[in-house]
Amino acid sequence: MSFLLVLTSCDKDKDTPIYLQGEAFGTTYNIQLYSEKDLNFKKAIDSVIDAVNHSVSTYIPESDISKINRGDSTLVVEAIFKEVFEISEDVNRKTSGYFDPTIGVLRNAYGFGDVEHLKVIDSTTLDSLMNYVGFHKVKINANGTVSKEHPQIYFDFNAVAKGFGIDCIGRYLESKGVSNYLIELGGEILAKGQNLNSQQDWIVGIETVDSELTDRSYEATVKLKNIAMASSGNYRKFRIDSASGKSYVHTINPLTGSAEKSDVTSATVLAETCALADAYATSFMALGLEKSKNLLENLPGVEAYLTFNDSLNNHQVFITKGFKRQLGN
Repeated sequence: MSFLLVLTSCDKDKDTPIYLQGEAFGTTYNIQLYSEKDLNFKKAIDSVIDAVNHSVSTYIPESDISKINRGDSTLVVEAIFKEVFEISEDVNRKTSGYFDPTIGVLRNAYGFGDVEHLKVIDSTTLDSLMNYVGFHKVKINANGTVSKEHPQIYFDFNAVAKGFGIDCIGRYLESKGVSNYLIELGGEILAKGQNLNSQQDWIVGIETVDSELTDRSYEATVKLKNIAMASSGNYRKFRIDSASGKSYVHTINPLTGSAEKSDVTSATVLAETCALADAYATSFMALGLEKSKNLLENLPGVEAYLTFNDSLNNHQVFITKGFKRQLGN
């Protein structure tokens, strides 16, 4: 799921925007901000991204998370790892286990991780893999080291780390006095203040489920101010096994180990932070529509735009009241 940035332009004045672009977390970022200070924002932002990667990127062999996944029980984790762990623990509890970053062994097995996928995943194999899944099987000790019940447990914070990285960029900007900015990174958004050019809230678009990569279309626009927005979907994130022809989707149910589609086809979430929006968007994909609706009734500060297929396989949309208030005309 990606977003269309709707950025209104006008004659330059004292509120001239600064535009920044770069690469991060295997994708790209675009930032629009307003600042009276002439600072090297690009260099500092890239340093923030490097720090997050060094802590929680499974694609960097010498990152903290990679060392822990390889069995290092002596490594003392830093603040970034601890905060991502604590956010994950909170969402894991509130979703009754449907959000679980210990599904790394499953993601790897299905071919969505950073190692070679298994050739065969039968019920016996799946039962064995499930021994290494469960956030209750891991903890951060008082001395900052990480304990795992089984050495094979594999952390994968990809469903929260990108959003957390965006939050870290936002924190940096605010530490430099920037209060009006829009960060878009890999389709996830953090919006603070206003678009000072138009003197209006920031506006982004929600992509349609069947949108083509080469000709993207958007089914709704959303007004954002002091809020984050993230999305997850299975309509592009899947793998077809060459031997069996079976389709494995990107979202995995941590309670069953299944990598099959739920009735929710995409989830777009508004939350106070991008890390939370990121984590809950992934959670709703695994939960399915009814469980997601029940959870949303007891999640203050979290709003959702869920697309799903009904019993006749027709495209439908469920929108929370809070999300409806953010929709554009």
